[in-house]
Amino acid sequence: MDTGLYRLETTGLSGLTGILGSYSVAPAKAAAKYFPSKLVWLMAVLIFASGAWMLLSGSSSNTAETATREPVRLASAASGDPAQSSASDTAPETSSVNPPATPEEAIAPVETSPLDGLKISSQSWRRGGLGSKALVTLTLRNANAYAIKDIEIFCSFARRDGSHLTDRKRVIHDTVNMRSQKTFARMHVGYVNINANQAKCFLVAASPV
Repeated sequence: MDTGLYRLETTGLSGLTGILGSYSVAPAKAAAKYFPSKLVWLMAVLIFASGAWMLLSGSSSNTAETATREPVRLASAASGDPAQSSASDTAPETSSVNPPATPEEAIAPVETSPLDGLKISSQSWRRGGLGSKALVTLTLRNANAYAIKDIEIFCSFARRDGSHLTDRKRVIHDTVNMRSQKTFARMHVGYVNINANQAKCFLVAASPV
């Protein structure tokens, strides 16, 4: 009896072990065939996802960099325009305004010519010598606050009908005191045409004493 039971137990255990061994070997072979194909697909998906992520991150970084650069350019352009416009606005105003007069310019007296106060109050002429000399008599009035000298006169001679003949000049090297008058009689001013009938003299220059 014991021998029979031992054989049954041994046979049962060996059979069970064979059955389990056959089942364990079959799933292992199936897993070995299935696992490499799944791993390849998983790696492909991971590579595709990483590539897409790099592209998206690169485009977003470029967009952000462009967005950060453009406001700076706009800001610099906006800050430059008002400076130019203000410079162009203020330039005409500065150039149009006359500079203020200095104290020396405001106080400096206006210079006047000695001729402003010197007048010919009367004049006449006559012929001298053989009739070719012109002798002029002048009375000069000096209204200036200073004496004058070296008085230059210009005399124009004409015919009876007023047609011009000749001109003559003469410098009177004499002095006329301040606020006074003086007569210079029969001064020889030069030779004139025999047909000269009238003359008119004018003051040209004078010097203060």
